[in-house]
Amino acid sequence: MLALLDKLHFPQWLQNTNQPAKQVTLSFDRGFLLLAFTLYLLGLVMVASASIPVGERLFDDPFHFVKRHAVYVLISITMAAVALNVTMEQWHKYSWTLLLLAILLLIAVLVVGRKVNGSTRWIGIGPLNLQAAEPAKLFFFCYLSAYLVRRRDEVMDKFSGFFKPLLVLFALGLLLLKQPDLGTVVVMGCTALGLLFLAGARLWQFIAIVGGLLAAFSLLIYWEPYRMARVTGFLNPWDDQFGTGYQLTQSLMAYGRGEFFGLGLGNSIQKLDYLPEAHTDFVMAVVGEEFGFVGVVSLLCLVLLLVIKAIYLGKQALQQERFFEGFFAYAIGIWISFQTAVNVGASAGVFPTKGLTMPLISYGGSSMIVMTLAIAILIRIDHELRLQSMQAIAKGGEVDG
Repeated sequence: MLALLDKLHFPQWLQNTNQPAKQVTLSFDRGFLLLAFTLYLLGLVMVASASIPVGERLFDDPFHFVKRHAVYVLISITMAAVALNVTMEQWHKYSWTLLLLAILLLIAVLVVGRKVNGSTRWIGIGPLNLQAAEPAKLFFFCYLSAYLVRRRDEVMDKFSGFFKPLLVLFALGLLLLKQPDLGTVVVMGCTALGLLFLAGARLWQFIAIVGGLLAAFSLLIYWEPYRMARVTGFLNPWDDQFGTGYQLTQSLMAYGRGEFFGLGLGNSIQKLDYLPEAHTDFVMAVVGEEFGFVGVVSLLCLVLLLVIKAIYLGKQALQQERFFEGFFAYAIGIWISFQTAVNVGASAGVFPTKGLTMPLISYGGSSMIVMTLAIAILIRIDHELRLQSMQAIAKGGEVDG
């Protein structure tokens, strides 16, 4: 292992050099890396399987999308290696700057963004497209975690402390709805409310805001015909199975064909130009068709384990009075869990279609990069907590001596 680390030039901070020679150990949770790379591999396989027909039809290259997906994975890992060297103190210090950057990105996409399928969500950067909403989510959660450190007593005791960060969310939401991107607004709103609740907000405040947001979302759906069509298509997809309900009915047929053990890798029928967005938003339907109920549950268990580890890490950080780190880990855990639930729920007909990717599985460069950065942050938090514990033990030993 040591020889391998030397060859890889593993970052110095990841190694516990207080140990004697030949006994160097890694001071971080290997479980996060194992889960991330497992999901990368599964995502690469499923994108390859689901995108071959559309790649051949659009680009005369069946492996067009899987090649790009592999490049996104490599970029993600490279950026994560850089992010691992950024201390949590720096994330905390520049949380306001990151929030401003998120706002600028959302404004920029409305000015110079590319329009795809009726939505303006991407900024072209050479051959790559940046979906501004993805980093905006991470940067907003960073800001909210820092806010809760500064204003935790106010959040617990006053309605104003609970309401102020929701004003920031409201401003971001307006920019996102201009794209339009209601799905991201829903994810950010639910994650923010969950984090505020865990930070100690009063139950009546939580219920009042949730009620208000549900009313607001209902009005947003009612005022936009395409959103209303999505909701009605979601409630009764078979009434218009070749119109508004087409995508959902094709997805449900994919799940139905998979039954318990699936048809086998590569044997999906719905991906053969029947199911739109099979390699992006509806990749889980292809998983269900090719690997059945067992495959879907197994994949969800991996994501659940990642979420549990993030939430537990947040609890550990709060116990060690590392409040920013604790809230940030909580936010990442809630974010991953809710986005997964919405993605799978949309493809299974439980929720209306929202256009959200399956974390680390679906095709999509921006989502892949930002989710990888989120996992890198979890690894960094875990490392700093372990380092703090080791330093406390060392000091205790010196006192005893």
